[in-house]
Amino acid sequence: MHDLALYRKYRPKSFKEVLGQDHIVKVLESSVETNKVSHAYLFVGSRGTGKTSVARIFATRIGVSVNDMYEIDAASNRGIEDIKLLRDGARVLPFDSKYKVYIIDEVHMLSKDAWGALLKTLEEPPKHVIFILATTELHKVPETIISRCQVFTFKKASDLVCKKMLIDVAKGEGFELDGDSAELLAILADGSFRDGLGELQKVLNFIGKDKKGKKVSKVTREGVESITGAPKTTLVNDFISAIAERNLEKGISTVRSASTLNLDMKLYLKLIINKFRMAIILKSAPGLEDKMVGDLSKTDIDFLKILIKKDLPGKAGMFHSLSLSTLLEAYQNIENTFIAELPLELALVKIIAKEVDISNK
Repeated sequence: MHDLALYRKYRPKSFKEVLGQDHIVKVLESSVETNKVSHAYLFVGSRGTGKTSVARIFATRIGVSVNDMYEIDAASNRGIEDIKLLRDGARVLPFDSKYKVYIIDEVHMLSKDAWGALLKTLEEPPKHVIFILATTELHKVPETIISRCQVFTFKKASDLVCKKMLIDVAKGEGFELDGDSAELLAILADGSFRDGLGELQKVLNFIGKDKKGKKVSKVTREGVESITGAPKTTLVNDFISAIAERNLEKGISTVRSASTLNLDMKLYLKLIINKFRMAIILKSAPGLEDKMVGDLSKTDIDFLKILIKKDLPGKAGMFHSLSLSTLLEAYQNIENTFIAELPLELALVKIIAKEVDISNK
């Protein structure tokens, strides 16, 4: 369907198009305007947050042409010989720009000897060379390298920013993506703009046609769930219903059903937490219901309102901060257990059976 991957097609081409990294963009724009450019930068952040895109934009803004911009993947060019070649090339003057820019991605993959060779260049860099190093694992970068760079930390994409981007991109591709579907895709992206666009492309490519053979332009949450393999809304709702009804058996049975389907338990719990949070907001601040329409479908809002109406006030009920805190604790522990569903089961027991910590007795 698409000749070009969405993450490449919609890659930001100017600082104005960069999302969620205002704290970095402002500093880099200022350095361009005042002509105070450093010889080495280190961009740190999780995948898909815009590190290489910002590096390219910055290089372009300081007047570097395509002929004088070099991108190197340290994962496949990690040896000392590779860095020696880079060092030799760096000594040569730029073709038609004031600077030469070397963007080294996944720089933490360099070998020990390669780090040593790169350090020598960073200590005494040619005046016409700027290095932009990018990494997802700062702890693997030697302190001697870090100390010679201006370090910028890229934030993970917030669900709100990612959601808006996905809606805009879908519109640009001729599709209507509602808030509920965009919310799920943003959660699946897990803070990565690139991953979010990858999931969206998967959905748009396989959205199919209706019974009359007409192309379907509206993306539904059910379609997103089906194509991405995300936990179905019914499983999320059944878990929350079990808490509202104080039905431990139903809750554990729901978790077992999710496990049988081989679902990603961390993603499943994240969806539960997201909706449970909305329930608490609806209960505590019902006046915000209209503002939540973009985050949840009307069906989901009606579902939560029914549960809230039956809930007891305050801590006597089930929808309160302590319950949410228990779910968040389970989310933190989910990667540290060999039984993926165990943290969810324990959370149900704590919330429904109201287990008391022995230390508090």
